[in-house]
Amino acid sequence: MPALPSSLLDPVWVEFAAHLPARPEFDPGHPVGCHRRRIPDRVVFEHLVEALVHGSGYERIATERCSDSTIRRRLRLWADAGIAHLVHAATLTAFDQPIGLQVEHITADGCITKAPCGGGKAGPSPVDRRKGGLKRSVATDACGVPLGIVSAGANRHDSPLLAPTLAAATAQVSGPWPEHMTVHLDAGYDSSVTRNLLESIAVDHDIATKGEATSIQTGGRWVVERTHSWMNGHGKLRRCTDPNPKIVDFWLHLAAALVTIRALIREARTRYRWDTHPTSRRLR
Repeated sequence: MPALPSSLLDPVWVEFAAHLPARPEFDPGHPVGCHRRRIPDRVVFEHLVEALVHGSGYERIATERCSDSTIRRRLRLWADAGIAHLVHAATLTAFDQPIGLQVEHITADGCITKAPCGGGKAGPSPVDRRKGGLKRSVATDACGVPLGIVSAGANRHDSPLLAPTLAAATAQVSGPWPEHMTVHLDAGYDSSVTRNLLESIAVDHDIATKGEATSIQTGGRWVVERTHSWMNGHGKLRRCTDPNPKIVDFWLHLAAALVTIRALIREARTRYRWDTHPTSRRLR
């Protein structure tokens, strides 16, 4: 059984393959020219998606078609090239054209997950007895589509990550921002530093006040919590065992691309009709 339905896997693979460099089937540097065939990129990509969804180790994901060493080698190559960032940006453009990103209202928040193997992006988790943890800061549009993602140690506060998160969203979204924008934040961002930052970039803000109990639905902040829930549906994000910072960001942006494609299909189902459109209300 595939880790993802073809309606999700195929569109992401098309964008992913468009950014892969052309490489010959055989290694031209082999002294006698009879080296074994190179594993197709599509096969490795399918194994990586299984690792992302299930969160299993590469030895468990490996099959007769692709070994764990090939998975690791190709993952490092693609992570260094930043392909997942490009795929995420392409899916945002694909969502914006038929549906439209609702960037008049931006919501941002952080989420702490496990990182037991440490690494450049891990830090002591304040909610898990100071074990290794990872924090991801995500900015979404009004519908919960992830726009910008920044990763850091679990001990980092949400407020200092707001500026790089908004900068990451600006880098990923093609086209100009609207003239009037509002950023919705929880009480963790209630500080003069955050307000000065948003005022410096001429953005309105709706920030919950510290010490006052407010519903999560207040100000539309619930959409980013839902997006974190969607992303935590991928096992590699709940428990990231890769210490390489570039690989950590690769998993985050690949998951964001899948979340965006899923949102695109969900929204397009009610607006458009095509011969092979999914009949189930929920993609499994």
